[in-house]
Amino acid sequence: MVVATAIWLGFTSVTVPANAEPTVEEIAPPLPVIVPVVNGWQPKFPFPYDQTRNEVTGADITAEGEMCQWYTAQYDSLIAQIERFDDSLSRANGDYGVAGNQQIADAVLANLDQSLAYLTPRAQALTMSQNYLGDQYFPMYQGETFYWLWQQLSNVSAGIHGHQPAWFVGPSLQRAKRWGSRIHRSGVCD
Repeated sequence: MVVATAIWLGFTSVTVPANAEPTVEEIAPPLPVIVPVVNGWQPKFPFPYDQTRNEVTGADITAEGEMCQWYTAQYDSLIAQIERFDDSLSRANGDYGVAGNQQIADAVLANLDQSLAYLTPRAQALTMSQNYLGDQYFPMYQGETFYWLWQQLSNVSAGIHGHQPAWFVGPSLQRAKRWGSRIHRSGVCD
């Protein structure tokens, strides 16, 4: 059924189908490749990270600064794409074969995997230390947060690649959003 709704844009009218499903271009337009540039970003060392400052390497600073460039440019867009795909998949009862879900999955995965290709070497470059009790910690402020964000986005990618239903991808997506929110609230990328 087509609803004859006219939207006047100058002299042009558009007819919109009543049950129009969102298109791949609407849900997951391609994200540009991030090319890190030298900028004025400086790491922060609030307490207790001021106590571990001597353990932070130049590689840590470079990695987190470059991850901040990705976060600022693409985190919100990528999460929105994953959420829109998750919604489309949920409405189709987890069926990748209907409503263009496979094409949407492919587009979301292209962006997600591109982001992971950028984040992986940087997240893995972060220094992970051990205290006297053998507990692991990241001496870089918000280093752990970026590491867990990367890990959860990797889980989301694996779930979509494996055609897992939305409920399977959902917990990792929620955790990724938690870590992303923590990065935002910390001001580490400001």
